[in-house]
Amino acid sequence: MKRLIFIFLFLPSCCLAGSLPQSALVPGGIAKIAVGNASQPAPKVFYQGRRILVTSDHSSWLAIVGIPLDAKPGPQKINIEHPEGTSLVNFTITHKQYPEQRMRIRRKRLVNEMNAQDLARIKDEKEQVRKIKDVWSDRPADVSFCAPVIGRWSSLFGLRRFLNNQPRGMHRGLDIAAKTDTAVLAPASGFVIGTGDYFFSGQTVFLDHGQGLLTAYMHLNEIAVRLGQTVLQGERLGTVGATGRATGPHLHWNVYLNQEAVDPTLFLPKGFPACHP
Repeated sequence: MKRLIFIFLFLPSCCLAGSLPQSALVPGGIAKIAVGNASQPAPKVFYQGRRILVTSDHSSWLAIVGIPLDAKPGPQKINIEHPEGTSLVNFTITHKQYPEQRMRIRRKRLVNEMNAQDLARIKDEKEQVRKIKDVWSDRPADVSFCAPVIGRWSSLFGLRRFLNNQPRGMHRGLDIAAKTDTAVLAPASGFVIGTGDYFFSGQTVFLDHGQGLLTAYMHLNEIAVRLGQTVLQGERLGTVGATGRATGPHLHWNVYLNQEAVDPTLFLPKGFPACHP
């Protein structure tokens, strides 16, 4: 069985392309850019100094670029390294106005009344997450996603949040409300590269799907996987909860490309099909 898993995860990317993410040339979106003929070796691609995921649509190599949520509208470029040399490809980011969301958090300690111990913990956890987001693996990425849990989309990606009337950062994930202990399933194959109980995000799991494509599952009630474990699409990661800074049971789902949080819905095929065990 382990041998079959290994073969599946390391198939050529042309065989894993399946359902490619949607393109959205906006802050927090994705740029899909042709960077070479798939009959040739895959090039290396860089954006803002970071390595970019490259996959195939069977005829062309495509760079799948995560656009920063704080990116300014205007021209951008990627650098492509071929065996023959280097080249540039330009693309343009357009403006997108994300709506506001105002929330009331009763536990003020989770908003603005942290003590010195809390602040030290938060600082340490930020560094842990930064290191996790730095993970890069050369194996072909699995970009064929399904929805990790079925429920109401209670907070969309990109919302400009106000907690207890105080401005906070933009919402960098998708919140899916569901009953406590609803199973959370892996949307694609990957490796568990982080687990833990964090001050803000509570019980959390991080997956590496290859080439800088990472996902995170937050506020879990239970974690069902271990660090370093291989998971397949549909495998149970844990259960929905309300740990950390949460107003009720839900899954906060993050998707990262080249270390940037992007809109998870761009990875879901039309109809947002649910994962199956």
